[in-house]
Amino acid sequence: METVSTSERSGKGAMWELERNLDQPMDAEAGRLRNMYREKTYPTILLLRLAFQSLGVVFGDLGTSPLYVFYNIFPHDIEDTEQVIGALSLIIYSLTLIPLVKYVFIVLRANDNGQGGTFALYSLLCRHAKINIIPNQHRTDEDLTTYSRQTYDENSPAAKIKRWLEGHQFRKNVILILVLFGTCMAVGDGILTPAISVLSATGGIKVEVPGMGNDVVVIVSVVILIGLFSMQHYGTDKVSWLFAPIVFLWFILIGVLGAVNIYKYDKSVLKAFNPIYIYHYFKRGKTSWASLGGIMLSITGTEALFADLSFFPVQAIQIAFIAVVFPCLLLQYTGQAAYIATYKERVTHSFYYSLPDRILWPAVVIATAAAIVSSQATISATYSIIKQALAVGCFPRVKIIHTSKKYLGQIYSPDINWILMVLCITVTAGFKNQSQIANAYGTAVIIVMLVTTFLMIPIMLLVWRSHWSLVVLFTVLSLAVEIPYLTAVMQKIDQGGWVPLVFAAAILLVMYVWHYGTLKRYEFEMHSKVSMAWILGLGPSLGLVRVPGMGLVYTELASGVPHIFSHFITNLPAIHSTLVFVCVKYLPVYTVPADERFLVKRIGPKSFHMFRCVARYGYKDVHRKDDDFEKMLFCSLLVFVRLESMMEEYTDSDEYSAPDQQELINEVSSDADLSYASRDSIVPVRTPNRGSGGQTTITPGFQTVGDEVAFLNSCRDAGVVHILGNTIIRARRDSGPLKKIAIDYVYAFLRKICRENSAIFNVPHESLLNVGQVFYV
Repeated sequence: METVSTSERSGKGAMWELERNLDQPMDAEAGRLRNMYREKTYPTILLLRLAFQSLGVVFGDLGTSPLYVFYNIFPHDIEDTEQVIGALSLIIYSLTLIPLVKYVFIVLRANDNGQGGTFALYSLLCRHAKINIIPNQHRTDEDLTTYSRQTYDENSPAAKIKRWLEGHQFRKNVILILVLFGTCMAVGDGILTPAISVLSATGGIKVEVPGMGNDVVVIVSVVILIGLFSMQHYGTDKVSWLFAPIVFLWFILIGVLGAVNIYKYDKSVLKAFNPIYIYHYFKRGKTSWASLGGIMLSITGTEALFADLSFFPVQAIQIAFIAVVFPCLLLQYTGQAAYIATYKERVTHSFYYSLPDRILWPAVVIATAAAIVSSQATISATYSIIKQALAVGCFPRVKIIHTSKKYLGQIYSPDINWILMVLCITVTAGFKNQSQIANAYGTAVIIVMLVTTFLMIPIMLLVWRSHWSLVVLFTVLSLAVEIPYLTAVMQKIDQGGWVPLVFAAAILLVMYVWHYGTLKRYEFEMHSKVSMAWILGLGPSLGLVRVPGMGLVYTELASGVPHIFSHFITNLPAIHSTLVFVCVKYLPVYTVPADERFLVKRIGPKSFHMFRCVARYGYKDVHRKDDDFEKMLFCSLLVFVRLESMMEEYTDSDEYSAPDQQELINEVSSDADLSYASRDSIVPVRTPNRGSGGQTTITPGFQTVGDEVAFLNSCRDAGVVHILGNTIIRARRDSGPLKKIAIDYVYAFLRKICRENSAIFNVPHESLLNVGQVFYV
């Protein structure tokens, strides 16, 4: 066994070393859990069933695109059949390069233990490079079973890139803004997808009833949207069993219809599989380039392949896309092109016109149901995006409700839901036609794809450690397709493309200002934390009367005593007999297992009765109403006390004899690090059944560990008070006008309307004590 000095030089206390040696089987278990996503295999039958179920969650948006693509490609007259073939060729190869090659075979592999989306990529980067803006991570966080990362040789290209990213704050900010911008566009996607999908699906009514005005279709669409958003609080778990059959039926319908139309109308459109017709298409001039905005709508919904990855394994999504989605889409677009080549004047609702009359109404019903399913998946993804942004301190605290006991990611936010509904109805009723909504939709989607491409570059270099030539190949091929589409949609800014940019600008302003304010508050806490020498100099009573009870002092700091505590004890004559400094922090992992959530350590000598508890959460974790945070924290505290006693029982008493108070003060004064000394080690609390503790003498004042446990129980029985710091930041008088507006008005307004931490943790109002202070930045 290592000596105390050796352990302290390595940065870990001897208690930590002993706990690790006594608990070797858990290390093996942690390694197994850490690699469960890489090692887990599925039986063939189960994989096929998951692939079928993924149709309803992942592919609804991509599957409803044929309803509006050709109309947006050809808003005016079609010149000849070759023009249709050229557009179809672009659709075919866009579907092949972006959804199939880029996303299904490459991007899906860049998942964070089965989680996808922009924030999953960001969390991967934060684990492999120190680019997190708020530096509240601790090395013990890396021992989580869900915390996996690569290690590098110091001279490797990956290590050099890692140092380059970490070397300047500007680079960290650029990555953060890129992530936030992509996130804002994804939220805009959540507003526009229901609008265009439902409006396009209900447009089939005009085909059956030609005299019906467009206003009636808009009203029907608005009614459906109101019903859709009003049902969100039930959660998708209640009706998700219907999603997969509906979307599967939709894909079979469009696939069979496409094959019939190819045979029935014009087989010459099959020439579109020859890419030479793309060249011929662009030779027609500027109109062909402008039509790229419409062609790009054929790949909308592709980003959902990655964003909605959390419920299904990668193999299931790959099987569903390759076996069902891709061939059915190719058949439908080719068949629809064959119909348009024959009836060029019917491009507006070509999908419905190509249907036999006897199945038109059933097709309208199925299309509307499929549009609702695709909208539901996008709305749910928006809730998850907001939750992830909230977890990394980039969005004001809003109410999050868990709608499913079975699935971790199924959540609902009433605040966000009603905002989405108002904006979605405004877009639908304001534009009234799918052409302008499609221009807005295309702008949002292509920017999300570009953000994914740029984030994949450091992922491939740092996480996968790919050869630079493969990274260049991936980047060039992706940008070769996406940049032309971006330039095409930018030309339609004045025709509806401005909508997602306005949405994104507003959301980005909220996110960045909130993150800036959060960062400044954290920096204030860090720079003004109380000296341990001062705390120890007060003595066990802290210079006050210690009254029965337990005080939970909430702080942003994962180490050190917050300034709010000194403000508290200098203004009150008494303090609780037991104090626990509670830090709730989010880590760049998708979830923290419940038995690894709490880290507990003791602050100062045992006679001070002061502890620190760090509660760790992942970006997918939700605080449930039925979670008794106070009870879980107290159980973790008791486990720590018993585990600490058990460890002391197995160590040399001379090495762990408690020094006197003056010795502790001298250590602090000479820059000794109490945070990681053996008597103040952070101990991970795994299960509430570890080590009942023997009858070991622990301190003068407690003859046995049972005495301290009884003392803690009596403190809890006397009453628990939750002490929340309310740090208000204000801009200095000499600050610029932009900073004053951002801090004194925007951030202050967001703080006023967001939820308090006490509501998030379900703290009873009668047990709450707010301690306020003002800080000027």
